Amino acid sequence: MAVIRREGRVLAIRRGPEVRYAGFWSLPSGRIEPGESQPQAVVREAAEELGLSVTPLAKVWECLTDDGEYALHWWTAGAHDFELALDAGEVSEARWVTASEYLALEPTFALDREFFARVLPTLAD
Repeated sequence: MAVIRREGRVLAIRRGPEVRYAGFWSLPSGRIEPGESQPQAVVREAAEELGLSVTPLAKVWECLTDDGEYALHWWTAGAHDFELALDAGEVSEARWVTASEYLALEPTFALDREFFARVLPTLAD
């Protein structure tokens, strides 16, 4: 999961029609490819899904998905620019949101809600 922040807001995406849970709001994410590190996956996924060049800064949380099938690794990342070029199959919409704005979006995943309510407030800007 990429926690990309800008001026007190986080980049949230609505999952596109070609991915699992299409229509759900979440943070940019993806699977780690064989031989790839977590930071490398953050860089690749941000480029593929958002057209952004990012630098991973710190791993800030880890949890299992609701079904226990996958481990989620949450990384803060700094963007080198903020010009988005969305992959329409994977991302149908993107918004810069505050924690309270994210918590008002529907549908979202329970773990994302936990992150915005419990973890994000502890992170330094």
